[in-house]
Formats: sequence, structure tokens, C-alpha cells
Amino acid sequence: MALCLAASLVYHGDFIPYDQLVRYKWWHKHGYMSSTGQCFDIGAATCKSLSEFEARQKTFAKVQNIPMDVIDFIVDAECLSKFDVKCSESGVAGNGALMRLNPVPLFFYRRPALAVEYSGISGVITHGDRKASDACRYYGALIVAALQGANKEELLDTDFYEKHRPWFGNVSLVPEIMRIAMGSYQKKGGYEDGIRGKGYIVAALEAALWAFWSEETFENGVLAAVNLGDDTDTTAAIYGQLAGAYYGYRNLPQHWANQVYAKDFLLGLSKWIAYEGSIWRPNKSEKSGLVAQTVPLKENNVDNCPDKYESDAKPVSSQERTSREKSQQKGSTHGPNQNISRPPNAATGRAQMPLAAASKEDESGRSRFPNESQSHTKREANFTYSSAQKEQTAMRNLSLPSTWKVSAQSKQARTRLRSVNNPVIVQGTALMSKQSSRVNAEKTQDASVPKKAQTPSRTNTQASRNSTTAKKPSTRSGYGATSLPYKNNTVKNP
Repeated sequence: MALCLAASLVYHGDFIPYDQLVRYKWWHKHGYMSSTGQCFDIGAATCKSLSEFEARQKTFAKVQNIPMDVIDFIVDAECLSKFDVKCSESGVAGNGALMRLNPVPLFFYRRPALAVEYSGISGVITHGDRKASDACRYYGALIVAALQGANKEELLDTDFYEKHRPWFGNVSLVPEIMRIAMGSYQKKGGYEDGIRGKGYIVAALEAALWAFWSEETFENGVLAAVNLGDDTDTTAAIYGQLAGAYYGYRNLPQHWANQVYAKDFLLGLSKWIAYEGSIWRPNKSEKSGLVAQTVPLKENNVDNCPDKYESDAKPVSSQERTSREKSQQKGSTHGPNQNISRPPNAATGRAQMPLAAASKEDESGRSRFPNESQSHTKREANFTYSSAQKEQTAMRNLSLPSTWKVSAQSKQARTRLRSVNNPVIVQGTALMSKQSSRVNAEKTQDASVPKKAQTPSRTNTQASRNSTTAKKPSTRSGYGATSLPYKNNTVKNP
């Protein structure tokens, strides 16, 4: 679910709860972003919320006259504002809202008030209890502070909330979360003193913070978290979000990191989060259908100029802050004219221009990215369908009107949309699927058959089969003309 949330932030370059729910639904139904290609270990509360979301989609499609095959791709703010994304019942306070949180504060840590607000919203769409949203708000604030360079004493300060009240929009925390913020987890006895890694979000938050407070290394903290028992994987995942932000990637145990499945994919996605977050601007929130309750930037204790951040806009850990401050004192701050490397283009895989050139903005405030218009240019709403060209443009931009004209042109446009505008992140599902190994095994088996064993009739049949396959869009490659996602979405090297 964290990968689904990260993919949504990267693909849209903004916080759009509707799209997050869509990707959670893909994970639930089709194994999107799952390391096994299937959804497993989904919580009851999350499952129920996603079922409610799917039911609301069907109703919404009928009311707004939107075809079901494009209902997952709506990003128009006016249309999204009519959809209620809070799909959970009240009183639901499971730890599933907290374990997936990290991409939000990583993306918005330069603007703490937004990071905290969006952290709460990211949880409430599937877990409706106020305790769930406040747990996400408080933990998101801790991660933001760690990314800004706060030391451990500052993070675990019992007055952390009071000292960072503007980040919370002056909205107080519920008593259960406030007790944790005031240090209820600081118990030397740990398990003997009542610390439990339960499915209840309050208990899970307390357990994760206890592991962070009681140990001085990332590895020891993980071991402390899982040794509490109960919901061990979730407790460790919650701990790892704050601990990773504090210790930094370089201080993770490499004998663990090297064993992570799809490690390169995860690192690439992480760089995209950092980069897209660095170029995000507040006016982009209009796309989400949300009204952001922001505080003035002068109240956010962070430098909001992305050109002054390190390569790939990578947030520095608290452990690395001292070395960065020393380098800045020597005048080594990255300026707008320095060539900072960037991740490859998400759509083509080609190398991109240096960040110094890409950071230049035109009169409308949009960054200039040659050859990357589909990936990075601002999507403009287009509701005029006087010609097929305008209709196709609206389809490419994914901006749907309240009433949709299903014509021959629109059907053709939707077909092209699914083959052209599919993000490379969707195809990452296939890289993390067990189906790829089966396909490779089949290829090896076919290659082992001697050519002389193939009769002319079989050769003709195979040639005919290949010819037929060449004429059809490949649904297994992720580039086909049927809507994503696919359960057996196996990507061949493009």
C-alpha cells in the first residue's frame, strides 16, 4: 500500500486521495505493486473500505454519466470534488492507516503544515476514526522533523506538539494520541510495562515509538519491535518509517537491504518521490479536489527553495545533518546553475537533462521538460468537444466532464489512452510478479527443443501464431489496448 501511495504521488505529482484509493483497489483486486503478484494479508477494515469505494465508483459513474472503463482515471478537480473519498465507517482505528504513511511526509516535508494535513487525510480515507487520522498527523510530523535534521532528543521531546503547533494547524490531538506525544511509550520495561504491537493504531504507534526510543541503531530497533510479538510486521514497518528518516539510507544494515525484493525499483521510485516533491508548488493542490488549510510558509521552519537541496532533492537524515551544515558553511550549497543528476524519464527510460536546466520555469510557472510533455507538463482541463482532436486531447489529459459523450472518436481515444498514457510505475507490478519467472521458464523450454524436431506443419503453425500475435496489442506487456491493471501483467523488455 505504501508503494501504491508513492506511485500516485509520483505519477500525478500531487496528493490525490481518489487516485490513491484506485491504486489500493488495484492492489486488492489484481496484486498491483505486490511482491507476489497477489494481494495478501489485507486488513478487514481496509478490505471493507475498498469495497465501499468500488461501490461508490459505480454509483458515481451512473450519476455523472462516466463510462466505467475510465472511472479509475479521473483527475479533474471539479469532478473529484463531488466524490466522497472517506470510505470508512466511523470508529475504525486499525494500524493499516499508519503503516503506509511514509510517502506523504517524504514528498511534502519542505512544507510541514501540508505534510501533516495530508498525512491525516491519507489515513482517514480507509480508517474513519479520529484516532487514526491524528496518529498519522503526529507521526507524519515526526518524520518531517527527522528529514529536516532534528536530533533524537528533539523528536522524542514531550513538548514536541506544543513546539510545532503551527504544523498541526492549531488542531489539537485526541487524548489517546496526545498521551503518546507526551511520552507514554518511554518505559524501560517495554513488554513487561505493557507495550504491545497490536492491530489497534494507538498501541501500534506506542510500540513503534518505544522501539525508536529504546534502541540506538536501526537494526536493534527493528528487532525490538518484532520481539514485542502480536502484529510484528506492521509494528516494524511503522518503526522503519521514522527510523529510516532519522538514520538515513546509508546507515541501514546492508545485509538486510541487499535482500529486499525489487531493490532497484524501490530505489528508483524513492528518487522520484524526492524529485517530484522538490518541484511541487502549492497551486498544484487544486487538482486534488481538496482545499488545503495551509499556514504561511514563513511559519514553516524549512527552506522552501528546492535548488538548495542535495542531488535528486534527497532529504538528509539527522545523522548526516552535521556534515551538510559544514559543507554549506564552506559555500558548497547547490545553486541553480549546478548540474544535479535526475532519474530517467518515467515514460521512455531515457536520461533527462540536468536539474539546473529543468528547473527553469516559463511564464505560467510550469517547468520545461523537452521530450517529456506527457510526463511532466501541467494537465489542462478541456471540456469542448467540437472536434475529434479536442476530444482526444481531453482523454490524454484525463480531465473528464460531468457528462461524457461516448462517440466513435472517444472510444478510439480511450483505446490510445490505455496504450500511451500508462505510467511505467504500473508496469513495475510485472517486475514484482511471480509470473515473469514462469514466462522465462517457458522460453527456456521452447529454446531447448531442437529445430530439426519441428515439422513443417508445426513451423507454419508457429509462424501463423507469431503473425497473429504481431497484429494484436500485447496485453501481457502492459502496452495493450485494454484497461489496466492486469492480474497477469508480465512485462517483456520494451
